[in-house]
Amino acid sequence: MDKIREAGGEIYAITSEPQRLATMATEAWELSFESVGDPHHEISASCRQRGWLELFVNDKTSNLLGGEDSIYSHPKGYFQPGVLALDPSSRILYRWRGRPTRKNMGGATERPTAAHVFENVSRALSSSSSTGEAADAALDTKPKLDSRGLPWPIFMSLLIANGWFIKPKPFPFIQHGPTVTQRARNAMTRIPFFIALWVMAFVMFPALGVATAMLVYGAWLTPFIGNINSQFQNEPEATIVARAP
Repeated sequence: MDKIREAGGEIYAITSEPQRLATMATEAWELSFESVGDPHHEISASCRQRGWLELFVNDKTSNLLGGEDSIYSHPKGYFQPGVLALDPSSRILYRWRGRPTRKNMGGATERPTAAHVFENVSRALSSSSSTGEAADAALDTKPKLDSRGLPWPIFMSLLIANGWFIKPKPFPFIQHGPTVTQRARNAMTRIPFFIALWVMAFVMFPALGVATAMLVYGAWLTPFIGNINSQFQNEPEATIVARAP
């Protein structure tokens, strides 16, 4: 942040959450830059219309986030992460967008590192100062990543365990209570006990009845799992639209 501000720049976090939650996250995480709520996607739409950056949007959130009355409801869905760096003349110095897949846990992991972004922005600025007019940066499709996702079966098992095996439940930011990491660990510890209960059921009760119960349980979970999977973009990455004149 110091280097960016010394150069006359600034960082802003844009989120599809309402401003109340954006401010809450800024305070809880002790961020040194401003977070701006964009629940109606006005800022992200402007970036798309200008040809700067088009984010993936998840719009089927009711089954995951508690319905339209949930504090985490999003009027137009929630957009996936992205990074956009501009100079004062609106030349694109860097751009990246997250594509939710089973590999990255629906966009929850695999973000470019801050150092990688800073290096690319610095290189773009140096290029423009030495050569005059320079072209916009292409979409970064192979950044250095800060993390790796979990295998899909493990990820889905964690969501189901976090919902106490009734239905998948995500790990959203909350003001009070356990952190996301703590809740994920708690969910992980529930899985062996859940499996043990099924094993005990097969030992203590007729196998046909328990197998039928498992089929019914699987049928109950299937629509929820299908809803989550429908939000992922597992097809090849599309090319970003050309910059508007």
